[in-house]
Amino acid sequence: MKPELVDLLNLLDLEQIEVNMFRGTSPSEGWQRVYGGQVIGQALVAASRTVEDETRTAHSLHGYFLRPGDTTIPILYDVDRIRDGKSFTTRRVVAIQRGEAIFSMSVSFQVLESGLEHQMSAPEVPPPLDCVSETEMLSEHADNIPDSVIERVDRPRPIEMRFVEPRNEYDPTPAPPRQHVWMRTIDAMPDDERLHQCMLAYASDMTLLDTSYRPHGVGWANPDFQVASLDHSMWFHRAFRTDEWLLYQQDSPFSGGARGFARGMIFNSDGQLVASVAQEGLIRLHHYHGDS
Repeated sequence: MKPELVDLLNLLDLEQIEVNMFRGTSPSEGWQRVYGGQVIGQALVAASRTVEDETRTAHSLHGYFLRPGDTTIPILYDVDRIRDGKSFTTRRVVAIQRGEAIFSMSVSFQVLESGLEHQMSAPEVPPPLDCVSETEMLSEHADNIPDSVIERVDRPRPIEMRFVEPRNEYDPTPAPPRQHVWMRTIDAMPDDERLHQCMLAYASDMTLLDTSYRPHGVGWANPDFQVASLDHSMWFHRAFRTDEWLLYQQDSPFSGGARGFARGMIFNSDGQLVASVAQEGLIRLHHYHGDS
């Protein structure tokens, strides 16, 4: 397995330090705060490890980001076993640093059942290998990337992404509030459905909020632009593999009040809807005074 993916799996492999208490760390990549998807993924790992019935997998999670995470110190995940029912199991997880909550999440697990089924159709987009890779985007826009961030963004990634509607994040122009991104891990994953859920939870935060500020011609590299996830909800519809191509369809119906709202649907390569996502985030442009 490639070392970048090993590092990410190690990041999600929390240390249990007490009953219902787990400890996670952050990669030392120079970012000032913890990536939101990391906290979501680690919190889901913590919750999953308190569900002894391994036939129960997560079907939904709802989290709130309360404070920025510090990458230089560990994160403690305290799990509250809210309920163990006949069909559903409920957990609440609080991520803590320096005695204060930085993230809170509720997760519901369910026994696998059959039932009435329908789904929206997958969009018609080019196959992943016909789309622009993250490496190609970085190479094309290298002249626009500040030296202070080029080393951080140009390192090997554990998750490969290919963009149907690529955008220069470092010199952006207005674009419609929607995008489609193919993604998969760069190597084969273990046969563990819960681990695939945690990996997808990690990846689901990578590009979603970006969709809400695409129409405004700003990017996260703008020093006057402040971006941060406020909440994150996710629903798992059926089993999937993150080491196979998944299509992340994203759109943003609204932004306003320095907040952007975005939603996503994740399809496998057979067009099956495997998960849905919704998120609101802070998109604050300092010195913005509206239309003149």
